[in-house]
Amino acid sequence: MSVLTTIRMSQAQTASPASLAASAAWACGAIKTDIPARLDSLPWGGFHTRVIAALGITWILDGLEVTLAGALSGALKDSPVLKFSNTDIGLVTSAYIAGAVLGAIGFGWLTDRIGRKKLFFVTLAVYLTATAATAFSWNLASFALFRFLTGAGIGGEYTAINSTIQELVPARYRGRTDLIVNGSFWIGAAIGAVSAIVLLDPGIIDPELGWRLAFLIGAGLGLVVFVMRLWIPESPRWLMIHGQPERALKIVTDIERVVIPGGRKPDSSLPKIRLKMRTHTPLREVAGTLFRTYRSRSLVGLSLMVAQAFFYNAIFFTYALVLTDFFGISSSHVGWYILPFAAGNFLGPVLLGHLFDTLGRRSMIALTYSVSGVLLAVSGYLFSIGVLSAQTQTIAWMVIFFFASPAASAAYLTVSETFPLEVRALAIALFYAIGTAIGGIAGPALFGILIDTGSRDSVFAGYLLGSFLMIAAALIAWRYCIDAECKSLEEVARPLAAQE
Repeated sequence: MSVLTTIRMSQAQTASPASLAASAAWACGAIKTDIPARLDSLPWGGFHTRVIAALGITWILDGLEVTLAGALSGALKDSPVLKFSNTDIGLVTSAYIAGAVLGAIGFGWLTDRIGRKKLFFVTLAVYLTATAATAFSWNLASFALFRFLTGAGIGGEYTAINSTIQELVPARYRGRTDLIVNGSFWIGAAIGAVSAIVLLDPGIIDPELGWRLAFLIGAGLGLVVFVMRLWIPESPRWLMIHGQPERALKIVTDIERVVIPGGRKPDSSLPKIRLKMRTHTPLREVAGTLFRTYRSRSLVGLSLMVAQAFFYNAIFFTYALVLTDFFGISSSHVGWYILPFAAGNFLGPVLLGHLFDTLGRRSMIALTYSVSGVLLAVSGYLFSIGVLSAQTQTIAWMVIFFFASPAASAAYLTVSETFPLEVRALAIALFYAIGTAIGGIAGPALFGILIDTGSRDSVFAGYLLGSFLMIAAALIAWRYCIDAECKSLEEVARPLAAQE
């Protein structure tokens, strides 16, 4: 008798019935499981709150990074070392977004292949190192390189984090949770704005040192997040398909023990799904799934991502430039104008998020996208004829982004829940990358050029383009969006590994 056989016999004598069943299933390459149904039927508990806190802080970090880049633009232009122009500001912003695009694709592929949890730490380490390095930039090339690498870390975070949140949060809470988590970006924006106010005040600190310290704040927060993530489990949904059903079962049982007093009692009424386990999904199958099997869903995801990326990145990354160049606001006071803007962006998902689970995805996505587009066109016209002050312009942007913020978050929600588990992270990465490359990289650079002209009409033309993209996306979503509210992920998009 071989040593391996002896070990297996010993394990079989001590293993639980559930463990034996899982082992037997794995031996034949398939498993029949109720793990997805058990996760979706859970009440909200402390476990879910901790997951959201540990993973959702990614968006706080991104908000901090984006806001610092915008709020510090005046200081970067005045820096005796860097001496950036408006065009330089647009270029380094585009470098950050380009890094996010490439990071999302590369890390997204790895997330689907080697798991969600491992990527949490890789992407966070990239972000920490690069954002700290930004504080020591000495010229345009070094600043752009470090911002590129910072973006790569954040882009990778998007894929791993969105996938995990979707796969751990119960179905009836999925919409509002995803929107609020993505909306937490604006908590980071507020932190960045306050930091900029303090660090750019020449009465407190030399602005040349202040903007460098500002980037170190992100690295400090990232270290805290690193510790918080140590206890988060791997996605049981990912494990059950990738040959680790016993581990998936143990994680779900542990979650139930925490969330349900006394643990879950056996329930044969929960629906089961039969899966043929696999080690990975070939890229050819990924492409066929996204662009042939689910091409209408891909059209929706792409249109939502492109529209919101241009809308947000073009306007917010040049927010400070509009205030300083057209309204004469000092760069050290830009943070005061970002705070109310951030408040509107955060309140939108918080107050409207539950409607995505009640009124439904189709209605709310179409509504928020179309309202955002119309309001931007109206406020852009008022800006062009010079009737807005810095204060009324900020109020107008607050109202616009109260609707645009849940709209943008809904783009990530749509992409992450409407494709099969095996391609979820890469789907998020691809549509984020394509949408951001089209709308995000071009947007800030375009608006930097338009602002440099000094013409309000030129900037208005850019606003009209953003408005058109949002309204077009609203129409596409109304026609093709999937009613995914309160449904399990496996019902919305059947896993590729599922068997009859």
